[in-house]
Amino acid sequence: MKTVISVVGARPNFMKVAPLYREFLKHKNKIEHIIVHTGQHYDEKMSKVFFDDLELPKPDIYLGVGSGTHSVQTAKIMIEFEKILEEKKPDVVLVVGDVNSTLACSVVASKMLVPLVHVEAGLRSFDNTMPEEINRKVTDVLCDLLFVTEKSGMENLRNEGVNAKKIHFVGNVMIDSLIQYLEKSKSSTFLHDLNLTNNKYILTTIHRPSNVDQKDNLEKILTIFEGFPTDFPIIFPMHPRTQKNIGLFGLKERFDNLKNVKIVEPIGYLDFINLMANSKFVLTDSGGIQEESTYLGIPCITMRDNTERPITVEVGSNYLIGLNISEVIKIGNNIINGKMKSHAIPELWDGHAAERIVKIIIDYLENKNN
Repeated sequence: MKTVISVVGARPNFMKVAPLYREFLKHKNKIEHIIVHTGQHYDEKMSKVFFDDLELPKPDIYLGVGSGTHSVQTAKIMIEFEKILEEKKPDVVLVVGDVNSTLACSVVASKMLVPLVHVEAGLRSFDNTMPEEINRKVTDVLCDLLFVTEKSGMENLRNEGVNAKKIHFVGNVMIDSLIQYLEKSKSSTFLHDLNLTNNKYILTTIHRPSNVDQKDNLEKILTIFEGFPTDFPIIFPMHPRTQKNIGLFGLKERFDNLKNVKIVEPIGYLDFINLMANSKFVLTDSGGIQEESTYLGIPCITMRDNTERPITVEVGSNYLIGLNISEVIKIGNNIINGKMKSHAIPELWDGHAAERIVKIIIDYLENKNN
């Protein structure tokens, strides 16, 4: 029996590990799969509801590290995760995405000579001011197996000198989850509860420090909201960080005057997918939402100057605009008026990425002992 530890820490990780959990279950006669939740996202809205929606079991191990600066959080995770590896002695550590938990557990596994696997490897924004970019680059250098979601990831890793035998183009586990739960999400009552009409509202998510930690940029986002029709609701599940800064910068009154902006608490996965699938377009600075909206064929305006997921711009309906106020307003109103660019679903985003990944991991473990 081989042991695989999968690490989750923040909400995007849960959607990526859920299909892997289901796939490992099919091989429970030869693989013991352990889920370690670092507790990086630790309140109920951020964490528990996603586990419930994705039908994940209660984590086998919960580290409960909580919040802190990047360095403090990373250090706490490393200290606690080292104890887990000493106790469990796994054959593989599997990390996903690009959060602090990914980096911390990768460094610990590598120093303890435990084979390391990265799901969603090779993505690059080429912007080192993003903490996630540092996490991605360091993790990929340490890995024994790298699972890639799109062709740009293959090119980036090859350009960085990674051994081609380690790299596998497998598709996107985030899309595995989306496909798995799309039908179930239709039972959500969230649209009804908010009195929304299909295709007649905008969904927005904004949480990146570059957008919400600077007063000027938050003011630009407010100006963008003001540029859309007042009879077109803007649904805004607001991150606690964003809410705090709106008050800190004295912008609450201006936000309150936007009668078409409906601020809601962070919501569960199924409610969010249903909200996105029925929106006119999405206005975001998220990475994963660029992918999900591409699969759903929902236009996405990304308020960032770069993206680590260029395939969403190349074949999908993702517009990479940054905080160019006039351009965001123009594109948004064009979409409202029915002018949208064509889109396609990227290669291997077919709901079977987890199957490919688990098969390669099992083959790797079997061949490692031969």
